[in-house]
Amino acid sequence: MARREESERIVITGVGLASPNGANLDEFRRALLTGKSGVVPYEIRYFGKTFAGVCNCDVLKYQTRRELRRGTRAGSLSIYCVGEALKDCGIDWENVPKENVGVYIGVTEHGNVETENEIYEIKQYDYDCSYWSHHHNPRTVANNPAGEVTLHYGITGPHYCLGAACAAGNAGLIQGVQQLRLGEVDFALAGGVSESIHTFGIFAAFNAQNALARHEDATKASRPFDVDRNGIVVSEGGCVYTLERLSDAKRRGAKIYGEIVGYGMNSDASDFVLPNAERQAQCVQKALRNAGLAPEEIDVVNTHATATVAGDALEIDALREVFGASKKTYINNTKSFIGHAMGAAGVLELAGNLPSFNDGVVHPTINVDNLDPKCEIANLVLNEPKEVGNIRYILNNSFGMVGINAVTIIGKYEGD
Repeated sequence: MARREESERIVITGVGLASPNGANLDEFRRALLTGKSGVVPYEIRYFGKTFAGVCNCDVLKYQTRRELRRGTRAGSLSIYCVGEALKDCGIDWENVPKENVGVYIGVTEHGNVETENEIYEIKQYDYDCSYWSHHHNPRTVANNPAGEVTLHYGITGPHYCLGAACAAGNAGLIQGVQQLRLGEVDFALAGGVSESIHTFGIFAAFNAQNALARHEDATKASRPFDVDRNGIVVSEGGCVYTLERLSDAKRRGAKIYGEIVGYGMNSDASDFVLPNAERQAQCVQKALRNAGLAPEEIDVVNTHATATVAGDALEIDALREVFGASKKTYINNTKSFIGHAMGAAGVLELAGNLPSFNDGVVHPTINVDNLDPKCEIANLVLNEPKEVGNIRYILNNSFGMVGINAVTIIGKYEGD
């Protein structure tokens, strides 16, 4: 891999997350290694009974009830994740110049939850709009989750949300890397968040597409690669990383989870919903070129696969094209545990794999009773963790609707 100067090398020094099966990285990783699903039965107004990944993190750890009422679920999850990441990274936050901190949060969509709630509330007043909340506009602006973070933590540097559908978490991470390398900020809070389970519209829309998971057992509803997979489990969640230049992290003696060594983004330009295997393969290859790595140097690929019939098979087609000759690249999936956390998916799934650098274990894809022949690929880790020894590079796929693709590559930091 081509080596950059320390001032251009960007490392992860803190992880804060909220997932359906863990409120911190240790809980999350333990769930992934023990096969614990976070998908539960769920009911939402108008649509009715379904399944969802629901986060049980204590948002009151960082906010008051009054603050929660004024803000949004996406904002509160973001604030929680940032609080956990700041604590985890061990930085002297009180003395960090807040004007040099940037906040970059990826979102699939934002504002649908609040709009649905407001319409539901004014229904009891015969839709009299004079009862519409004056908090509606700041709650629904596209920058809200990142903005709520800056308000809560007194950050005066740049903040914005990146709308990149289900690739948004990776997009937020990439943006943080780029802004640090440009010298626009000295410390970045980057990741993604999703509040999707609180809008009935997303369930109704996936159901209308015949793409919403059905099963008698909630914990087995999300089943990527299985021949009987039948759709997505909608989940909420969030994950934010603290990013720093390697030189700054070393100066303060920070622990380092890994180095972001490469990334790629592109567009399918072919369909509103159906993925494009050729463009996905090109995005992976772009990330490899950016990192200066060959396919066989990648130890783990975390797939995007959402448990849709076409989507899973097309992604495996793309991976066969890139990694077909690699004998040491292991492939797994995290959505089988937590469902699809939309804007948070990419960064949550990456977080679940980061501990592999230390324990040498690849977590599995669960719920695969009968592997679909169209999804067969060498070294697909199914149902049980696999000890593989030294893991140096993890590649994380994240693909979204309207054809947006984002891939990140994280390298194990082994000193100089």
